[in-house]
Amino acid sequence: MAASAYVHLQPHLSITSPHPPLSRSSTEPTRTRTRISTKAYKLRASNIPSSSSCSSSLSRSKDRTVGGPLLPKKGDNISRTGSSEENICKAKKRRVFFLDVNPLCYNGSTPSLHSFAHWIGLFFSQVSGSDPIIAVIDGEGGNEYRRQLLPSYKAHRRKFTRQFSAPHRSIRSPGGRSHEGVSHFLRKCNVTVLKMEGHEADDVVATLVGQVLQMGHRVVIASPDKDFKQLITENVQIVMPMPEFDRWSFYTLKHYIAQYSCDPGSDLSLRCIMGDEVDGVPGIQHVVPGFGRKTALKLIKKYGSLDNLLDAAAVRTVGRQYAQDALTKYADYLRRNYEVLSLRRDLDVLLQEEWLSERDPCNDSVVLSNFVKLLGETCDLSKNRY
Repeated sequence: MAASAYVHLQPHLSITSPHPPLSRSSTEPTRTRTRISTKAYKLRASNIPSSSSCSSSLSRSKDRTVGGPLLPKKGDNISRTGSSEENICKAKKRRVFFLDVNPLCYNGSTPSLHSFAHWIGLFFSQVSGSDPIIAVIDGEGGNEYRRQLLPSYKAHRRKFTRQFSAPHRSIRSPGGRSHEGVSHFLRKCNVTVLKMEGHEADDVVATLVGQVLQMGHRVVIASPDKDFKQLITENVQIVMPMPEFDRWSFYTLKHYIAQYSCDPGSDLSLRCIMGDEVDGVPGIQHVVPGFGRKTALKLIKKYGSLDNLLDAAAVRTVGRQYAQDALTKYADYLRRNYEVLSLRRDLDVLLQEEWLSERDPCNDSVVLSNFVKLLGETCDLSKNRY
């Protein structure tokens, strides 16, 4: 089993991948973060696997999801859900987890390391097992690329490391920042931690997901961030924290189609037209009030994607006159929304083979318990101080 690693990537290093970069597809959905409920969290003993039960719990959790088995178990009639060859091939593929760290460090809109400890405890004990985990943290200035395109993009959000209250800021590694304390905790749990300056974690994950798939593995992205829905395929799933059930829940391509009645590409195109208020991306209704969701959905279903719709509108009439005028006059406006809302998949970061090694989870119980204890001691110290 490989030791954990902390990789701090600088864009100017120009890491070159032997794999051709994935072109940005027109089949990608929107960037919208789901905030975790504002309930208070207390870690239960059942959330943290003990060292003595580590090996036995792994055998159960490795092939299990919150909603049911992810991998076929021995003796299962796997031909019921597809051909035997397809299911056996799928079962043999390695499962690689990407952990989106930043949103887990919030309780609703409030920074909370207790929330992080709660969800990471459940993640280790119920979801990931010994499968490799690559944790990704937002780099400094990660929003600048999109803010250059659209100044209002996430303009209401302050930096992650500056939002923590005084008690939480004291939980630091020698570097002196809260996210570095979280990184230190994850490395002790044998998790690879990546941070790429100048880039959001979402784009780092999107780039590496393509490389993992090219190696023939499957991907599970652990995040409450709906942005990652644009990456969903048969071999890419999302596992989301569900506060109302106090557990993680898997979300697959079948779930997506059942929820939206369209493919991810259509959903992204629709959101580019309607905008994303959470991330500060204005929709076309701000400049053409009569252009509503029904009109947008009808046009996207007919033409398949925003790009196809705009190309068609440039040479012929595609709808009523107000819609035609809006699509021709504000084509650049809509294409800018697409650039802002779609995930980048072409960053200069190269997947390392050692990041895909089986993870040793037997330290999880002790490390997590110590982390929670430190959180409690820090809060008590703060109360006495004030």
